[in-house]
Amino acid sequence: MAGTDRFDVMPGFGDHRSCGIAVMAKASVPGRTKTRLTPPLTAIEAAAFNTAFLKDVSANLLAAKLLAANPLAASDRASIHGYMAYGPPGSQQFFTDNLPHEIGLIEAWLPNFGDCLFRAINGLFGAGHASAVVLNSDSPTLPTALLVETAQVLAEPGDRAVLGPSIDGGYYLLGIKQAHRRLFDDIDWSTDRVARQTVERAREIGLDVHHLSAWYDVDDSQALRQLQAELFDGGSLDPGLTPFCAANTATLMQDLLVSTDLRTRLGVLRKASERLAS
Repeated sequence: MAGTDRFDVMPGFGDHRSCGIAVMAKASVPGRTKTRLTPPLTAIEAAAFNTAFLKDVSANLLAAKLLAANPLAASDRASIHGYMAYGPPGSQQFFTDNLPHEIGLIEAWLPNFGDCLFRAINGLFGAGHASAVVLNSDSPTLPTALLVETAQVLAEPGDRAVLGPSIDGGYYLLGIKQAHRRLFDDIDWSTDRVARQTVERAREIGLDVHHLSAWYDVDDSQALRQLQAELFDGGSLDPGLTPFCAANTATLMQDLLVSTDLRTRLGVLRKASERLAS
């Protein structure tokens, strides 16, 4: 483990229901963070959204931890522990300053994204968790129920994977019970083939895959408009799921819609902005 890693005190050893979830996270630096959102955002706004997303994903992990520990049926109990698999190297202070101390830290910064993911997976298993999950940082409204479902499925006997597909063809979440390196090999990262290729890799090694409901990544202007509508106009990508409230993201979005020309840049309907300003 890198010397800058921050863990709970070996939370997972001896508990087959212990699930470590690591968010693939970058420290917020204007001009280097969430660059696919610029435009319509400015570099400073994009970095601010990155920070808000990370705060909301952390809050979502802590909410999932409570729900998983107190299910309606005792047999569904699971133990969730949240982490940031972060970069670049030397940016630990950003995360300790902005996120709850309950969120562990794993430095995971390598040239190849698949290697970053596998570094995070190995870090979680090294911390003693029975299952390891990597989660994106671009879905601040991801329903908490999907995180709980992931931990519960991985707590069941037998080897398996859990995949949360993104609507753009990637995935927002991948969970496993063993460090299957093959799942991260020969993947065309940042394309619409990622989820399909990952399922193919699982099939190659005989690994069953449990599919979660699809969700979306906020990584372009269209997704940013979708996020705005979800936060302020109601509705959900999946009517059967309740989006996480994402309070930090909602506050930032509201401030920018009211105090800047973001509404024009996004092409947001006046309905939402008028309600925000009232």
